[in-house]
Amino acid sequence: MSKFQNFLPQNRNAKILWFGLIIVAFLLGWMISGGDSTVTDSLQHQHDESETGIWTCSMHPNVQQPNPGQCPICGMDLIPVKSDGGEALGARQIKLSKNARKLAEIEVAVVERLFVAHEIRMVGKVEYDETRIGYITAWFPGRIDRLYVNYTGIRVKKGDHLVEIYSPELLSTQQELLESVKNVETMKTSAFKEMTVTAQRQLQSVRERLRLWGLTADQVKALEKSQKPSDHITLYSPLDGVVVHKNALEGIYVNVGSKIYTVVDLSQVWVKMDAYESDLPWLRYGQEVQFSTEAYPGEIFKGRIAFIDPVLNAKTRTVKIRVNVANSDGRLKPEMFVRATLAVKITEDGQVMDPTLAGKWISPMHPEIIKDGPGKCDVCGMPLVPAEELGFVNASAGQKIAPLVIPATAPLITGKRAVVYLAVDGQDGVYEGRELELGPRAGDYYLVKAGLQVGDRVVKRGNFKIDSAIQIQAKPSMMNPEGGGTTPGHQHDPTPSESQQEQQKEPEQEKPEELKTLTGITKIFREQLDKVYTAYSGIHKALSSDRLEPAKQKSEELLKTLGTVDMSLLKGESHMIWMARLKEARDSGTSLVNSKDIKNARTAFDILSQAVIKTAKQFGSDQQTLLVFHCPMAFDGRGADWLQNQAATENPYFGSQMFKCGAQTADLTSGITTDKKEDHKHE
Repeated sequence: MSKFQNFLPQNRNAKILWFGLIIVAFLLGWMISGGDSTVTDSLQHQHDESETGIWTCSMHPNVQQPNPGQCPICGMDLIPVKSDGGEALGARQIKLSKNARKLAEIEVAVVERLFVAHEIRMVGKVEYDETRIGYITAWFPGRIDRLYVNYTGIRVKKGDHLVEIYSPELLSTQQELLESVKNVETMKTSAFKEMTVTAQRQLQSVRERLRLWGLTADQVKALEKSQKPSDHITLYSPLDGVVVHKNALEGIYVNVGSKIYTVVDLSQVWVKMDAYESDLPWLRYGQEVQFSTEAYPGEIFKGRIAFIDPVLNAKTRTVKIRVNVANSDGRLKPEMFVRATLAVKITEDGQVMDPTLAGKWISPMHPEIIKDGPGKCDVCGMPLVPAEELGFVNASAGQKIAPLVIPATAPLITGKRAVVYLAVDGQDGVYEGRELELGPRAGDYYLVKAGLQVGDRVVKRGNFKIDSAIQIQAKPSMMNPEGGGTTPGHQHDPTPSESQQEQQKEPEQEKPEELKTLTGITKIFREQLDKVYTAYSGIHKALSSDRLEPAKQKSEELLKTLGTVDMSLLKGESHMIWMARLKEARDSGTSLVNSKDIKNARTAFDILSQAVIKTAKQFGSDQQTLLVFHCPMAFDGRGADWLQNQAATENPYFGSQMFKCGAQTADLTSGITTDKKEDHKHE
């Protein structure tokens, strides 16, 4: 140590410098020798990750770029592609880490056999029972001198007096009756029996004539007893019911057959509803329907389907369904609006089953008549028929095996193909795609014909995200059943191939209709239009946030607002154009109000948007901001437009699924059209 100290500088500062040189020399030697392998591997791993990671679109995996940005097709933010760690997976499999599964909100459900019901929703209104409408008519000519029932809405019973009529013909017939009575009395002592029989026949004929004219048996007896004919006669009601129309006034002359009253028996009513074309396979005569009214919230009324219209309405694509409903308490009023539901129980092979009608016999004219065995209808006398003849499967046979079902959110459906993702047993975080054959949808479930078995675990939430991830890896997916494409890996060349360039081209859009801006539109009219735009904006906001009921409520507001627009403020060509726009908006708005799900609502909104955009181009606005947006992916790539009052994209056709998909294409504010060539990119 003493020798080593002899080599050290004795000055303090020199010692510090000497030790510093030794440390620097040591570090240089460590770096030249390669250093610690762990640190080197870490640096190399960072380099590898930067080279293997590329940026792609979750909706268009053929779009692959070395840097972050936006998809040139749909405008969605690109996402990074990372290596799966090299684990060996099947061609249709993908592995997600625990954190990735949490971010994707993956949920699974077990495939099971279950009897499920398909719920059909309908709307309609209460109407008169056509078989219970009657007319009170004049059975002989005369003059109405008094109306005992002198206003509509009065409830009458059979035998109640209705009108008092003066009739010369009735007076002469009464005199003829009295003469016939005298002849019969006179002929009783006659020796000629034939003359007696003739007199009796004549008397009976006159009595029958008076009965047919509406006189009761008591009135005829009283006349014969008093022997005093009257030139006035009182007519009585032949049926029970409510007077819904008064056709005559006091002092009016009537002829045979003239209507005096219209009377309806409301102890039973008809409820007519609209059923969509897609629901027809599940509708059967005799099914029980439950409905509610705004007048009695929370109360459920019931009836059975008595008639299914054989003709489809070509405009609304609906069929009229009639339900017979007992109304002994009279609470159901004609023209009441109703909302109805029909729960259809489905067998394994997709047939309709009703356990309440198992082994029953039903009237083919009156579905409320149901018996345990054959017989005749208590109302019309027609022979009863087995429920199976009306389209129901035998319930006892249908209940032997429950159908195989999966949640309705599990399958990804495109065209005729259906794909589900299953959690692979024994492999944590591994999911596998599988094609299957679906049966009909029943409420919140789909029936499965082939491809799954009891106990399989299908992804019911997050499946779309799994499919997007597996598309990025160029594996078979919903949109690409064969797989293929560019496999993620080292990609240093930012220039896409010719095939990629071709795929990235924006779909050619249909040339918009040339619409000229109208002149001479008053400020008052444009202010009224601003209220229409405001109501439309409410529908857009609701659909972009996936809310069906608020969208339907805002559609009702839109229809009311359209009714307040004063078209008398327009003249000539402007008036005719507004009439066309008004019809388009009303028809599509009505379809939106009647939509049974958000998919139909968005289809109706597309038509409504076309009408409103045309209106904005031609009539302008007084104060509203009117920005036209376009989504090229809506409706299977057909594309669709809509109006917004702000610049940030809020897609009403995909909602939360692709909230930012689309871009502004025009500015119609103040009636000025300014096309924007943005290639559907976000601002």
